[in-house]
Amino acid sequence: MLLLRLFKQARGIVLPLVLAGLGAGGAWAAGSAAAVAGGASAPAVARSEKPLPTAPGDYKTTAWKALVPKDWDPSQAFKGINLLSLKDGDTKANTALERMRQVWDAAPAEPSMEGADIRIPGYVVPLEGDEKGLREFLLVPYFGACIHSPPPPANQIIHVTLSKPAVGVKSMDAIWVFGRLHLASSSTDMGKSGYHMDAQMTTAYQSTR
Repeated sequence: MLLLRLFKQARGIVLPLVLAGLGAGGAWAAGSAAAVAGGASAPAVARSEKPLPTAPGDYKTTAWKALVPKDWDPSQAFKGINLLSLKDGDTKANTALERMRQVWDAAPAEPSMEGADIRIPGYVVPLEGDEKGLREFLLVPYFGACIHSPPPPANQIIHVTLSKPAVGVKSMDAIWVFGRLHLASSSTDMGKSGYHMDAQMTTAYQSTR
């Protein structure tokens, strides 16, 4: 059921789909997609990674759950509603989906993340680029978000602009992004983001797992 699956995402079952091992054939993507479909926990964290390239500044490895305020509980918007009783397509389900979208789009950012220099893994949703490379994109925590499935909550979307175009980066590529994070909401055709990052560099997500 689409509504229940999306609600589980909002409750944090799927939101922290990060640092999962990306093996041959896109294992991270497959694991994330399976977790979204089944409401499962995120795959295990990769225990061994290839060394990351040298980047300017001191970037802290950050999980997506760190971007969600601890006191934010989207389930409060659905008090008194038995989601298990709703069926996709009926009026009550459509109303609940609209409410969920409103809650997600207004999802608050975590104040302590303002100005933080971080490195974070995620999937690419392209916004602007040309033959010279990608200059602007959304970074999302699970495969298919904003393209094959509805956008995540705003506090799980980072609007990234690059100081130099990223060459060879394509839609839904799994990458690390290095940069300074800011609390700044923006709206694009692909979704509403609660963060903006001035990125210094990107690199393909790699694991020796």
